[in-house]
Amino acid sequence: MALKPPLTKLPIKTATAGFYRGFSLDVTITAKVVIGLLVIWAVAFPENAGAILAGLNGFILTNFATWYVAVMVLFVITCLALALWPTGGSLKMGLPGDKPEFDRFSWFSMMFGAGIGVGMLTWAVAEPIYHFGNNPDVIQGLATTQGEDNILNAYKWSYLHWGITAWASYAICGLSLGYFAYRRGLPLTIRSFLSPLFGKRLSGPLGHIVDIVAVVATILGVAQTLGFGVNQFVDGLSRIGIGGWLMNDEGAPSSLGIIFAIVIIMGASTLSALSGVGKGIKWLSNLNMGLSIFLLSFFLIFGSTWFGLWALFVGTWHYLTALPSMMFTVYGGENPVDRDLAGWQGSWTVFYWAWWVAFAPFVGLFLARISRGRTIREFVLGAIIVPAFMCFVWFAWAGGTAIDLELTGQAAGRIFEATDGGKIFAMTDVLLGTGWLGWIMAVIIVVLLMTYLVTSADSAVLIVNTINAAGDEGPKARPHIIFWGVALGAVVAALLLIGGISAIQTAMVIGALPFSLVMVLMAISLLKAFYLDGLRLKAGIDTTGNVQTAAPAE
Repeated sequence: MALKPPLTKLPIKTATAGFYRGFSLDVTITAKVVIGLLVIWAVAFPENAGAILAGLNGFILTNFATWYVAVMVLFVITCLALALWPTGGSLKMGLPGDKPEFDRFSWFSMMFGAGIGVGMLTWAVAEPIYHFGNNPDVIQGLATTQGEDNILNAYKWSYLHWGITAWASYAICGLSLGYFAYRRGLPLTIRSFLSPLFGKRLSGPLGHIVDIVAVVATILGVAQTLGFGVNQFVDGLSRIGIGGWLMNDEGAPSSLGIIFAIVIIMGASTLSALSGVGKGIKWLSNLNMGLSIFLLSFFLIFGSTWFGLWALFVGTWHYLTALPSMMFTVYGGENPVDRDLAGWQGSWTVFYWAWWVAFAPFVGLFLARISRGRTIREFVLGAIIVPAFMCFVWFAWAGGTAIDLELTGQAAGRIFEATDGGKIFAMTDVLLGTGWLGWIMAVIIVVLLMTYLVTSADSAVLIVNTINAAGDEGPKARPHIIFWGVALGAVVAALLLIGGISAIQTAMVIGALPFSLVMVLMAISLLKAFYLDGLRLKAGIDTTGNVQTAAPAE
């Protein structure tokens, strides 16, 4: 068979007039109906919604562990292959003459802030503490709960969940979108990356389904992140003295506190989204990177400096040497130890893999949007290594300080006993006391948390709008930006109020499953495109969107 030029045109029908002018009615209205029904169901029938969601969640975590483990291994291997591909250093996410829009500092700041940054303020402290108490090594009797022989184990499991594997899923999605949108000239929307497999059929119902699944997964994945952040934000506001009404008698955020926090965060994020990527989002990303550096510097200087340094370098080496085993292992069996291992893996690793898959369409499209003009190798390595290392730095000094304070008895259990969101405040209280120094640090953490939340939310709103508008990022989308800002806030509020953070986790795990299949097809499609483009370049066939022909799909 003769080698043919790549597909460079993928028309998507959009409305030509009215409120939905420029938007795909099939994608936009269907996605709005699905999200709207979820909110109505959660609010009108909370007990029924909670029971059904919990049942589906347990079924997925129990029966799809092998699937999720295999999927994430595929993403890591695919990214490694693309980075080592000989043409990866010359092929660009764009045309040969395209230059990056953002400098590397802003690029890394936006990647980290939108992709995972908000989780650092909760889980950089909480997760090493959890794994310090229990992990597969403890379950198998290879380490002691909260013992010194368990410190490196706590780090290797924390690094597994927030490191290379997580960012590989984002890189796959971002590279696919950037490659096909900016190099081939296809719409900047999720369906475009499947063009090597399905060609022009993606202009119809098949493409609509892919984009709808991506929108729903994005809303639920971002809702998961915002749910954790909202709880911590309310905890922080209460800590700095905004008002006792923010918390209930059990020490958890009150319903009024949740609604108050969501109104503030989503209001700010909607205004930021209206200003676009180059203004509000870039400014907020640079601000939260600056505040992050300040907070990390505080932990480095006044926290457990040498413990953190040891946790970073020795812990990273321990993680890298154990990575193949951790990535490929699926626990299962009938004896009590095997059941405990499978339960732990479902609650932690499989849950995280589902979270990153649900988050991938949002982060991937956003990474593609800010990475035009960069080479394939630069993008893959930059989008995996730098953000993963930043996560390790956070876990090493924030989590390491917490573990060290508890090991030496200085914390006296205060960090262990605090809520997930409250652990970082408990830790700074131990270091600085509860006076004005501790109060100032709490204010800085609350501001940093808000910038991360706003950056994640406004980026998600822009991405959802771009998918709905068939890849068009134009200003005509402003009314819909407001709608999706309200809708995202409503999903978070509804699920938090009916079942707390567990309800959001459940909805996210369910929404991620269909998109995980889409992402597998994405990886296959990307490998096929690279292989065929290599052959085309040798044959002198143009591989960019400059091809002026109605060429068939690959």
